[in-house]
This record gives sequence, C-alpha cells and structure tokens, in this order.
Amino acid sequence: MGILALIGLIGGLITGISPCILPVLPVIFFSGTAAPDAASGRAGTDARTPGRVAVEERPPRTASRLTLRPFLVIAGLVVSFATFTLIGSALLSLLGLPQDALRWIGLVALVLIGVGLIVPRFERILERPFALIPQRRVGGDRSGFLLGLAIGVVYVPCAGPVLAAIVVAGATGDIGWRTVVLTVCFAVGAAVPLLIFALAGQQISQRISAFRERQRAVRVVSGVAMILLAVALVFNIPQVLQRAIPDYTTGLQDEVADPGDIQNRLDTAGTGQDAEITNCTDGAEQLQSCGTAPDIAGISSWFNTPGDTGIDLKSLRGKVVLIDFWAYSCINCQRSIPHTVTWNDKYRDLGLQVIGVHSPEYAFEKVRGNVMAGAKGLGITYPVALDNKLATWTNFANQYWPAEYLIDSDGVVRHVKFGEGDYNITESLIRKLLQKANPAVTLPKSSNDLDTSPQQGVTPETYLGASRAANYEGVPELRSGERDYTVPDRQDADTFALRGRWDADDEGVTATTSQSSIVLNYHARKVYLVVGGQGTVTVTENGRSREITIGGAPTLYPVHDGQSSDPATLDLRFSPGMKGYSFTFG
Repeated sequence: MGILALIGLIGGLITGISPCILPVLPVIFFSGTAAPDAASGRAGTDARTPGRVAVEERPPRTASRLTLRPFLVIAGLVVSFATFTLIGSALLSLLGLPQDALRWIGLVALVLIGVGLIVPRFERILERPFALIPQRRVGGDRSGFLLGLAIGVVYVPCAGPVLAAIVVAGATGDIGWRTVVLTVCFAVGAAVPLLIFALAGQQISQRISAFRERQRAVRVVSGVAMILLAVALVFNIPQVLQRAIPDYTTGLQDEVADPGDIQNRLDTAGTGQDAEITNCTDGAEQLQSCGTAPDIAGISSWFNTPGDTGIDLKSLRGKVVLIDFWAYSCINCQRSIPHTVTWNDKYRDLGLQVIGVHSPEYAFEKVRGNVMAGAKGLGITYPVALDNKLATWTNFANQYWPAEYLIDSDGVVRHVKFGEGDYNITESLIRKLLQKANPAVTLPKSSNDLDTSPQQGVTPETYLGASRAANYEGVPELRSGERDYTVPDRQDADTFALRGRWDADDEGVTATTSQSSIVLNYHARKVYLVVGGQGTVTVTENGRSREITIGGAPTLYPVHDGQSSDPATLDLRFSPGMKGYSFTFG
C-alpha cells in the first residue's frame, strides 16, 4: 500500500508540471491574488434592529496577512478530481444525467465565480453555502472551495500510466481501498505544484504595492480570466496550445510507474484473451507474433460505418488491421492521430483497415456527440467504436492513450506501440504486412518520402531527442549524455547535425556552451522550432543573422517564413541551457 501511495504521489507531481496544466495556470495564479475587497464589507445581522443588515468594515489588507483562498481552491480541486474520476460516471448514471453534465456544471461554475469576482455582491451570494468553513485566524473568501471544485471537473491532465489505471478501475467498477489510495495520492501530487503557483500569486499580490493598491482591478482581471477559461474550454481552444508543446513528462511517467506493476498491485485481472499479447515488446522495430487478436467487444455504439453497424475482427481476415485506442480530449492522442489519418488515407484501398477504439478517460468523453465532434475536428473518417465500458481496452490489456495494435491478415497481433512517436517504424511494418497479404500490391512511397507525403514538398517533422532522431546526420552518433559534435563535410537534404557540445536525452538536446548550434537542411516555406529555456536562438540564413528571444515553458517558435519551398540551410545557435525538442515544417 505504501509503495502504491508513493507511485500515485510522484505520478501526480509529474503530471502537475506537465504541459496539460498550462490552460488552468492563469486562474490558479489569480486565485491567490484575488483577495476579498477590503472595503466591500461582509453582510451580517444587526442585533440592534431586527431584520436590518449591518456591514462589518474590514481593515485594509497588509503585506503580511494570509488568506485561506489558495488552500481552499486546491482542496476543492483535489476533492472533485479524485471523487469524480472514480465515481463520476456511476453517479451521473444513477441520477439519470448526461455523461458530460459534470463538465458543464464546472464550466458554469467558473463563469459564475468569474462574475462574482467582478460583482462583489454576487460573490457574497456564492459564499453562503460555504459559511460553515472556519476562518478565525486567516482571511479569505470561501468561494475558493467552489472554484476548486469547478476546476477539478474540467481539469483534464495528460494521460500517464497512473491515471490510466485509475480511470480503468473507475470505469470497470473495480474500486477497492488500493484504488482509492492511489487516486487520492495522485490528486494530491498533481495539486502540489498548483498550490505553489497559487501561493506565489498571493505573495506577489501582498508584496507588490501595485497589487495591493489595485485589488479591485485585480479581482476584475481574475474574474475575466476565469470566464475566458470557461469559454476556451467550451471550444477546446487550450488543446491548440497543448498540441504545440511536446509532453516532456512522458518519459518521467514511464520511469516512475510501470503499468503492469500498478495493475498487479491493484489486483486488476485481464480477460484471458490478453495472455499472449502482453508478451509483445512495445515499439519493436521488427514484426512479432503476439497471438490472435482479442475481440472488439462491449461496444456502446459505432460511427463512420454503414448504418453505424459494428465490425467483427474475424470478418476482416485477409486485411491488415490497425487498432488505435484514443480519447478525444487526450492531447497525446491529438498529436498522434494525424499520422493514423494519413495511413488510413494512403493505404485503405490497398488492404489496410483502421479502427479507432475510443476508450474514455472521463464521463463527458462517453457522450457520442462529443466523440463525433472530436473525431471530425481531427479528420477521422475511419470506423470508430465507443468503448465506454472499457471492455475492448481490457481485452487488449491496454494501459495507454494512445496505443496502436497492428494485426496481420491472419488475425495475429504483430506489433504494439504505446504513446507517441516512432511513426516511421509503425508505417514500415504496415507496409510489410500489406505486401505479405498481397504480394502483387503496388504501394506508394512511405510518408517519410517527401515526393508523396501528404505534406507535399516539405521536410517531415524532425525530432531532436536521442531515441527519435531519425533524420540526424552529425558526427558522432547521437546518444544520451553530454558530448562534442561536428557537422559532416557533406550533409544530406532534410537532415540535421549538431555542432559543439550538447547534452542529449530521449526528448531533446540541451546546449552546454555558447557555441552549441544546429545545422538544419530542409525545404519548406515555414520552419518552426519547439524549444524551451531562457535566452536566445541566433538564426543564420544566407549570411544574415537574427535573434529570437526564448523564455518560459517549451513551445513552438517560428524560425523561418519564406516564399519558396526550395532546399535551404539554417544555422541555429542556442544560448547555454536551452533545450530543443523538434522541428516542424509548413
């Protein structure tokens, strides 16, 4: 039990620093700065005149006075996230409410709280249900707990192995004390970084005179921020930001928590169909034999099929089948699905059948209309099965979003890939199985071949990490660790090379000196770099140099915007300590 609690806590901490928290950070920050109005007063009963409302004047806030609000916000977040992740779906079914009701309640609550911060009288109405919360020694407005509850039901973190285990246990009803401990520890761990951020906002508001003197304006701004967050979540705008930022915590999650170990500790058993499939090596570069594919079973409904009828895997003998497990709000899935869509478009008439198995992380992802809208936004036209009870997920012993299972024409699982990346390997194995199923088939060039790629005329996405750097052409071989690199005398098109000293890991490369640079050969009108750290990237092209200022969490920066897709070269020199993740092209 102790080890399980530690896994949950550390897994939550890693999630709490992942890119998925970025959309809620402004609201969390302002939850600490938006203290109650010093001059607004609090309504109470006047003992001298029955029925008359008296106003208790509050002393001006001082720099040393704390408020309880940040703690209430985070406490509400922990309670709602832990509770509704485990029993939210069952509770909604019991009450006869739509599966996305909790999410809409949370969004409405965010709007109401935002309005309350702008209109103090309305905020006091919101605080009344929480009047029993003791606040004898510290100030603070009790609506902070309501804010935390609202954030907890709309907060959707990146799916790691710990969260996957929790969601599966909740969806299948296999909830024991171990699952509860794991869930609570995960929620607490994820909330700790957010609490630090909220307290930082509070300290700033107390120490900087501009915040103390303009409390009214700060509250209005925080109210507007909450309303904007709610609107953005309605239209899935935060996902645009998340897609542009690599999930730099995925490796940490995998190191901390092995999904199989978590399942064993939770005593969650498979169906028996998964006995051989669990022996498959994740991301193997060669075809494997992992037993007959389990059934697609327990599906709530289908779409993108004739008459929305279901598909039996046995009926697809003779075809190569790719099963893609996904969830429409999972940012990891959103970044990987464009590759699956490309393979479907390229090979569906040549013997490939792609099936998307939508296995929800949250109750609102069980709503058919929500899933269909998400699929349309991602360009999915292949059949999708709604695995709302996670029956097929369990049959395949799956533990990840996204996850891909490649099945040959005889119905045998030949390849599994968990998480993002290694798209070139998966596609190469698809091609091998298509040729095995029909030796006479004529295949187009792979997506990595620029002449026939869906992104015609541009260099393919280029990862800089040691484990994914397929287009690297420097000297020596790119491996994890710190070393000196040189650029070869002749560098091929659509490749990159490192110059100077770099520290590489699986996710990217970090400059260690002021002379660390990347030489990129490409052809595209636009070039973007995902980079993080503090400093500058000096871009040299055709003898001309310019600096790009970099700051904050890793994100996408444009480094070239031209009129032609002709082959060209960029030399990018990084400030020490800055980390590059990938290049994308347009």
